[in-house]
Amino acid sequence: MTQTGTKGALDGVRVLDLSRVLAGPWATQTLADLGAEVIKIERPGAGDDTRQWGPPFYDGREGGRGDSAYFMVANRNKASVCVDFSTPEGCKIVHQLIAKCDVMVENFRTGHLARYGLDYDSARQINPKLVYCSITGFGQTGPLAQRAGYDYVIQAMSGLMSVTGEADGPPVKVGLAISDLLSGLYAANAILAALWHARSSGEGQHIDISLLDCQIAAMTNQAAATLLTGQPGQRMGNRHPNLAPYQVFAASDGPVVIAVANDAQFHRLCGAIGLEGLEHDARFATNAARVEHRDALESLMAPLIAARPIACWVEALAAAGVPCGPVNTTVQALAEPQVQARAMVDTMTRADLAQPVRVPASPLRLSATPVQARSAPPRLGADTGRVLEEYLGMGELDLARLRKRGIIQG
Repeated sequence: MTQTGTKGALDGVRVLDLSRVLAGPWATQTLADLGAEVIKIERPGAGDDTRQWGPPFYDGREGGRGDSAYFMVANRNKASVCVDFSTPEGCKIVHQLIAKCDVMVENFRTGHLARYGLDYDSARQINPKLVYCSITGFGQTGPLAQRAGYDYVIQAMSGLMSVTGEADGPPVKVGLAISDLLSGLYAANAILAALWHARSSGEGQHIDISLLDCQIAAMTNQAAATLLTGQPGQRMGNRHPNLAPYQVFAASDGPVVIAVANDAQFHRLCGAIGLEGLEHDARFATNAARVEHRDALESLMAPLIAARPIACWVEALAAAGVPCGPVNTTVQALAEPQVQARAMVDTMTRADLAQPVRVPASPLRLSATPVQARSAPPRLGADTGRVLEEYLGMGELDLARLRKRGIIQG
């Protein structure tokens, strides 16, 4: 990620972030990477739950424990302001910040913030141009609107787990919080659209993002097939339900993925692995035929792939224009020359930590307004005094009084 002084595409946009854990912070970090100023509101004493989600944790410079790697991955380029908005004075501070912001993001249970006057209807009375984004498990309407939703539950309810895993094994979740991440990306897109509308019309709006909605949408071909046929999707391990060969094979030194998406690629694959002419066999001449006869095709391919190492197949199939790649560990993936060439790891420093903060970088590449890692994920309450002084005009006596009463921290 570039470190130039170029302004980001969202320079001048200010975001009030009342979200925590992953979906909301992922959305606001995307906005922050694009140049928005993000003010992260956290609970005094504890902060975002994920600060404690470990191990692993970063080491504190003066001993003790810093924040978790989990927190660090979703909170760069943000300012941390600790305010207890369950108190009248703390709630007033957040109300005043709403008036100074373009966007507000929250992921509390549906209806929870109304008790503090921080729901959309209350917030728009303070700031009619506000883009207000709510991210919840099940949305603002429907029979489950009041239920808490977590990524694992959403993966189960959406059908994702039913199509993940080996055919003869149990349902399996994806190895990361994919429903949270997708919801964060959908939320960021919706916020950008609503900002465009607000800038042209002067009218804010409420964005209702549901983790279940987002994961249902992301079921794509699996859901579309069910809607067409009425049949449930099936677990197929590393096979693809609609393409063949499109799966993992065992090379002589480990697993390798071969992904053939059309007939021309299959013709080239046959030549590259020593099955010349197989493309003319009626069982394999088209993708639909290959899917029907995938077992026979695998039995022909598997011994040939097993005879050579991964590197040989990657080189040979790349030369033939057939998608192919190793099944990397996370260590291997981060060491890939392509990943390094694309600068896909951010390295940042934080004064209270004994080692640099290293996290995956933003994948966004904008030529005129590049994304930037301007600052490491913040220490809890690191920016409370600065933000309240700069935007609300509070002096040191006001801040000291609020600190003493536990309404703010930092």
